[in-house]
Amino acid sequence: MNQHHRTTAHVVLSNFGSLGDVIPFLDLGRALRARGHAVTFATTSNFRKRVEESGLAFRAIGSTRRMEALHADPALWHPKRGMKLMFDLAVELAEPSRRIVEEARCRSLAEGAPFVAVGGMLSFGLRLARDLQDFPLMTVFLSPFLMRSRHWPPVLPGLPLPAWIPGAAIHRLQRLAERFVVDPERLPALNALRAELDLGPIRNLSDWLPSPDRLCLMVPPWFAPPQPDWLPQTRQTGFPRVETVGFTGELSADLAAFLRAGAKPVVVTNGSTMRHGRDFFRTASRVCAETGCRAVLVMGDAEPGAGPLPPDQFAIGRAPFDVLLPQAAALIHHGGIGTCFEALEAGIPQMVVPNAFDQPDNATRVARLGLGVHLSRKAFARHGATALSRMMSDPTVLQTCVEARRRCARENGIADACALVEAMAHGAGSPAGAYRRLAAPIA
Repeated sequence: MNQHHRTTAHVVLSNFGSLGDVIPFLDLGRALRARGHAVTFATTSNFRKRVEESGLAFRAIGSTRRMEALHADPALWHPKRGMKLMFDLAVELAEPSRRIVEEARCRSLAEGAPFVAVGGMLSFGLRLARDLQDFPLMTVFLSPFLMRSRHWPPVLPGLPLPAWIPGAAIHRLQRLAERFVVDPERLPALNALRAELDLGPIRNLSDWLPSPDRLCLMVPPWFAPPQPDWLPQTRQTGFPRVETVGFTGELSADLAAFLRAGAKPVVVTNGSTMRHGRDFFRTASRVCAETGCRAVLVMGDAEPGAGPLPPDQFAIGRAPFDVLLPQAAALIHHGGIGTCFEALEAGIPQMVVPNAFDQPDNATRVARLGLGVHLSRKAFARHGATALSRMMSDPTVLQTCVEARRRCARENGIADACALVEAMAHGAGSPAGAYRRLAAPIA
């Protein structure tokens, strides 16, 4: 038996947001539970059913009503205002998640079991608990846009900068924007909470977010090359191969019949939580019609009114992408990192039209690697049909996507992350080779 499996650890996982934010943590929890560990998942109540179906102990840190109100707010998808809404929510959820961590830690100490906490980038409660007590905490970044670097600075929403500016200058401008524009808006509420806990104020949120113990970036090096000025506690894994907990894994009968009736379609999605995508779907429908492509519009909770569809287009609320995308010719989407990965795993080109958060950075990386194209909303409306036609007929893009699929098949980010958690639980350091898959960049 592997030495890291000998003792059952108590693990608290916490994250919230969209399906793409939460399901990788669910799969990590399921994998840890299968290895014999006791796992508690602290998240918002709209994920209760998925957590319980995964066999994990559920603890609520926020209500379904609160999340519904957030997702219904059009400002959520504004490049600047949306991030503030999410940070305000993170402060609101910090105290209940902190208490959950401290209670779990006390139980594990009483039982003599190792304890580890694992949180997402907005899991402020876990980070506060780590500042108050001595226990190992792993912060998980599901995308690389918070990985600050002078050598390869990420593309930040609401701060567009020309590509010709040197990386060091972009990094400096981003830090100045954080210091004088962003942090003065988002830090006061967090520092007020810290003061209630007798903790000193923090000066920069992006510096405080990652745990000093371990930062796990669940993005492989070929997609986000490691930089020499990344934090030394950073480890990379492969993409999390997400099992869509709660989905059947089967296509509806109507959708399956549509797929059998003609050529592979272009799949269109704007994310699981986007409620204001009417114009996006209207444009995507027109773009596909102009290129003569069949289309499947996976509309999630978008408001109705995308208009009547041509007979060679099919609309559905949700569908299992692990089954649908391998039967697709291409994907048009918003640029969430989970959706990017599912297109990579399916080996199909992707047209990315980002909204906010990490999406502009993900879109830029997809385009740089030759895996598809990145368009603004304006360019999508004006030139989407031409760009889609060129992308789908470019043999270099198609071959690059095939190679990306092969790379994804060789990776297991969930297993890599489990190894990191177990090493922390048992004080064994980072397992050699568990996260270093330094393959050459895609040509």
